[in-house]
Amino acid sequence: MDIIFIEHGVAMTWEEIFSYLQEVLNFKLFTISEAPVTVASILIFLLLITVFVLFGIWIRRMLSRRIFKRFKIDAGTSYTLSRITQYLIISIGVLISFNFVGINLSSLTVIFGLLSVGIGFGLQNITSNFISGLIILFERPISVGDRVVVSDIEGDITEINIRATMVRTVNNILIIVPNSEFVSKDVINYSHGDPTYRLDIDVGVAYGSDLDTVLKALQEVADQNKSVMQTPQSEVHLIEFGDSSWNMQLRAWIPDVKHYPRIRNELNQAIVRTFRKYEVEIPFPQRDLHVRSSVKLPVGNDGEGEE
Repeated sequence: MDIIFIEHGVAMTWEEIFSYLQEVLNFKLFTISEAPVTVASILIFLLLITVFVLFGIWIRRMLSRRIFKRFKIDAGTSYTLSRITQYLIISIGVLISFNFVGINLSSLTVIFGLLSVGIGFGLQNITSNFISGLIILFERPISVGDRVVVSDIEGDITEINIRATMVRTVNNILIIVPNSEFVSKDVINYSHGDPTYRLDIDVGVAYGSDLDTVLKALQEVADQNKSVMQTPQSEVHLIEFGDSSWNMQLRAWIPDVKHYPRIRNELNQAIVRTFRKYEVEIPFPQRDLHVRSSVKLPVGNDGEGEE
């Protein structure tokens, strides 16, 4: 029989090693509703959970990259369906894993009861974000690729997880926003259902300008920009009479809200050049300064003052 020498001079046979390992694996850690939980059952449970998690991730990627693309499903719907499928597989895997190690559903009520105590003492935030994540996935107030503003953060949704959502700002900074922020607070979703956007450009012109020329110049700016949609048609409005100018507004529709910073810059530059061509003046703010004469103040004891 083969002998294996262990350190400190202790010799053990293969049978003794297997017997020792079997004793360790069958060691009972605790009992849940008369179901013994051993070291082996814990290891098997963790192995099964890992397998189902990896399988869920693989299914999600396969659905997103192959099946949904073949049917030309939009990115938001594809992401939602693939995520829900992943979570269903993991949930089924958890139930199967519990049953495989001898813990039935009735025994799980004890575990959930213990978890509810933990939730009551410090997991409210995690639970809130978890429930909010499910609401986002099923109701779809936001989707991957949407341009949103939440908590004064503007950016594009890149990933929706079960606890938090990834938002990449216009400055290419990735911010992790808790899901509860999208449920409990006001959220601006520029892209929800329709990515088109009305871009409003405000500009003031001098009172002495020719109104028809101003209207023509602003309309020309919109018509010559290739990024501005022709339908709906752009409009020029005289919004109000300001202190030193007519306050005009150019309303132009663009096909994708994500490009509005670039298009706004193009329109602003075109307005300056077009106004110079038509000799339309953009006035400076006017301020009237009233100077009062100085008051005579008494100087010395004789009551005389100087101005």
